Amino acid sequence: MANTPRSVTTLSVIDSHTGGEPTRVIDQEIDLGAGPLSERRTIFKKKFDWVRSSTCTEPRASDAMVGALLTPPTNPDATAGVIFFNNVNVLGMCGHGTIGVIATLAHLGRIQPGPHRIETPVGDVLATLHDNGEVSVRNVASYRYQADVELNVPGYGNVVGDIAYGGNWFFLVKSPAMELKYSDRDELLWFTKAIRKTIDKQRITGASEGKIDHIELYGLPQNELAADSRNFVLCPGGEYDRSPCGTGTSAKVAVLAAEGKLQPGETWRQESITGSIFHASYAVVDDQIIPTIRGSAFVTGVSQLIIDPADRFAFGIPPR
Repeated sequence: MANTPRSVTTLSVIDSHTGGEPTRVIDQEIDLGAGPLSERRTIFKKKFDWVRSSTCTEPRASDAMVGALLTPPTNPDATAGVIFFNNVNVLGMCGHGTIGVIATLAHLGRIQPGPHRIETPVGDVLATLHDNGEVSVRNVASYRYQADVELNVPGYGNVVGDIAYGGNWFFLVKSPAMELKYSDRDELLWFTKAIRKTIDKQRITGASEGKIDHIELYGLPQNELAADSRNFVLCPGGEYDRSPCGTGTSAKVAVLAAEGKLQPGETWRQESITGSIFHASYAVVDDQIIPTIRGSAFVTGVSQLIIDPADRFAFGIPPR
């Protein structure tokens, strides 16, 4: 791996989880220049991929981990910039990760309740820390790109879904309808991986050839009094999202809006496969759907990661 350290290096990290999905904030300055976040993401991917692999793969993490590198913002009105990544690549935006970043900044005493502008590679988001510790994230513009896309998935047959954007690209499965049970998560992983493999093989993409790397199943909630829908989301690195997925919920809201099933300001309660819940709504701004996701994150640890080049697995074990 290019540009890896040649001597023992440490990284300061703060771990949290949002609805069960982990976020690891790297609280350490890494020189990525002073350009826009999209440019810094490119530099990070090219020169500092060892940071991603060291912090988001085994033996220091699980495949579910999402990393978040704090960077100085380009806008003086912004609280921070952040670059998200996981066990296989950098990300555009991460909803649960943004909630985790805000909870982490509050834990560190760097922010107080109120609104905070956060810069991401795909645009600025407005995150509000509420007095009760919950966080709402006003996401980037989201939309349905294509409706009722049909796939013939080997081993499973006909699958129909929508392609939508919520900060990342999603294929949201409409048919077949499935009961989403936590005990069936292995089977759900196989199914969603087969769908993504078919999408890749057929070269189906989002707008501007955006890679569809998230697959979302949805169905009836476990508790109809607490939620409107239950989902299962396959993430790019091959694991499922323990939270309801912030960008996935944004994509779902965009589809509901396009279908006329959710009106501006109405609340959609999205339950994850683990039972955690995000509250979502949207506003229409300049004819664009702007979702807001609300949830909670809890800090679980503060530590120093030691990276010794003499260690065979210093820079992580590549995911299978």
